[in-house]
Amino acid sequence: MRPRSVASSRVSMSELVFPNDTNPLGNIMGGRVMHLIDIAAAIAAGRHSRRPCVTAAIDEIVFLAPVAMGSVLVLKASVNLAARTSMEVGVRVESEDRRTGDRRHCASAYLTFVALGDDGRPTEVPPLLPRTKEERRRMADAARRRSLRLERRGRPPPRP
Repeated sequence: MRPRSVASSRVSMSELVFPNDTNPLGNIMGGRVMHLIDIAAAIAAGRHSRRPCVTAAIDEIVFLAPVAMGSVLVLKASVNLAARTSMEVGVRVESEDRRTGDRRHCASAYLTFVALGDDGRPTEVPPLLPRTKEERRRMADAARRRSLRLERRGRPPPRP
């Protein structure tokens, strides 16, 4: 299988925060943000694998700042690591003030997706080809997180 670049998996999507998305404080509900993170990550995993993908794990979602009603939520996602059948996808969420255009980092998440073959079972994905120093750093960080995930599940970590 030919390796694919990180750029080939990149996703950028925007969503306007409406009143029905908010809590009593007028900020977007965390569950709504989680829903959008899952969608952006699924698109990135699908772009990399060219297969249907399912969420296998969410390592961490960190909420850093509230997002007010009327703001634009901007989600950026890309594959950080491709293993045999799984991929780690990183998602960065920013809020954009519609009046000023100013953006603020408001959440981040790491998700693991598994690609499915025509039989509905896990299938191999192409290797990831990092091209920049930042992409290589993200891939190394993702490999460490993967080892920890596997250890927590009682599986031996992959050999380097």
